Amino acid sequence: MGQGGEPRRTQAYDGELGVAVARAQDGDEVAFAEAYRLVQPGLLGYLRGIVGDDAEDVASDAWLEIARDLGRFKGDGAGFRGWTATIARHRALDHLRRARVRPRSAALEQDVLELPGPHSTHEQALEAISTGHALELIHGLPRDQAEAVLLRIVVGLDGPAAARVLGKRPGAVRTAAYRGLKRLARQLGIRTAGDDGVTDDGSRTLGESK
Repeated sequence: MGQGGEPRRTQAYDGELGVAVARAQDGDEVAFAEAYRLVQPGLLGYLRGIVGDDAEDVASDAWLEIARDLGRFKGDGAGFRGWTATIARHRALDHLRRARVRPRSAALEQDVLELPGPHSTHEQALEAISTGHALELIHGLPRDQAEAVLLRIVVGLDGPAAARVLGKRPGAVRTAAYRGLKRLARQLGIRTAGDDGVTDDGSRTLGESK
């Protein structure tokens, strides 16, 4: 995941991305290549968290669909990032179904936990998620947590955009991201407030079948 810079910086490119997408919709192939350059690293990281070593193949399928339907897209750079993530997710789930390894259906989280301060669990976990090892750990999270973390941290979507991709309420995604980051922090040896809280042992993870 080293290519393309730190995941936290993805949102900083959204202005540039919006311009590239608009030009690509007018037929500018160079602009489409630029949009690809800005989006692909995060998209590939997200897919690696879902389908593992098959991520590049799934990403190629997703980009074929993105290129085909580009004229239908309406929105800015941040919207394009969410739109491409939705397409990639559909292709990933299709891939898992074809492989007969269905991810578990995660129940919507109804509760909204109080997030810690900006420099505690979230910040510390973000620092560690830049490694390939962390992606492997994310793949081991329960599906709702894994996807929430991948969309928020790797793709760079905000809470409402991640919720739209997943078809869930923002509060549910917020909770799942919090729990996933907290679990990752524990696995990476980062001590956070409330470490004696609820654990997720026994939950099926992203690639497990029912």
